[in-house]
Amino acid sequence: MLTSIKNPLIKTIRKLHTGKHRKAQNLQLLEGTNLVSAAYEVGYPLEVVCYTESWREKHSVLFSQIEQFAERTELVSPYVFDAIALTKTPDGVSAIAPRFSFPPINLSEVKLGLILEQLQDPGNMGTILRTAAATGVDQIWASENSVEFDHPKVLRSSVGACFRVGMRVETDLAAIIQDFPGQVIATLPTAAKTYWEVDFLQPTLILLGNEGAGLSPTLADLAQEQIQIPVAAGIESLNASIAASLLLYERKRQESL
Repeated sequence: MLTSIKNPLIKTIRKLHTGKHRKAQNLQLLEGTNLVSAAYEVGYPLEVVCYTESWREKHSVLFSQIEQFAERTELVSPYVFDAIALTKTPDGVSAIAPRFSFPPINLSEVKLGLILEQLQDPGNMGTILRTAAATGVDQIWASENSVEFDHPKVLRSSVGACFRVGMRVETDLAAIIQDFPGQVIATLPTAAKTYWEVDFLQPTLILLGNEGAGLSPTLADLAQEQIQIPVAAGIESLNASIAASLLLYERKRQESL
C-alpha cells in the first residue's frame, strides 16, 4: 500500500492535475468508477490504476477485471487518495491513461459531424460529448482554443461517453468544412430558417460557436444552411450543449418518421 504523498508515482499523478503537465507527458487522469469502467469496456489502455481498499471491496468484480487489464495497479491509503483526487468527494479509484489520439476520418464516411469553435465551458463540452455518443455522431472537431477533451470536468460531464465518439483538435476548421461532401449547417440567432425545417437525414455537419460570441463570421459564411433555435423574447440564446442536443435529437426524430 502506498501511504506517502512523496512517492514518485503520487507526485506524477498530482502533476497531471494541470493541463501543462498532461500535455507534456501525453497523459490524462480518469477519476471515478464511471470513467475507469467506461475505459475498460472499450479497451482503452490504462497505464496505472490507484484504488482504496474500500473501493476494491465495493467493486470486487470490476477490480478483478481492471487488475488483469491495466499495466499496473496500486493500493493507496485514503490519505494518499485524497491527495491525488480531483474532486472533493472521490469514490476511491483513479487511473492514468494516454491522452486521446483518434486517427483522421474519411469525410465521406461522416453522416453526422460536429464542429466546435472556441467552446470554453468544460460542462458544455462534456455534455455535448455525451449527447453526441447517444445520437450517433461520427466525429467531433474542436478548435485549438476550445477546452481540452481531457479536461477533468469534461471527462466527468461526459460520464464515459468520451470513449465512444471520435474527437479531434483541428487547426484548420475551415478546411474540414470546405471538404465536407454533405450539407453544412450554422446556428445563428439571426437566421430566417428554424432548425426543424432542415433535412437532417442527409450527411450533415453542424457548426457550433463560443458560448458568448457565438460562431465566427468566417465559419458561418461557409455554411450552406443558416438556422436558428427560436427562443422567447428577452432571452439571448441557449447554451451550446442545449443547442447541440436539440439539433442532434431533431435528427433522431426525423429518423423515426
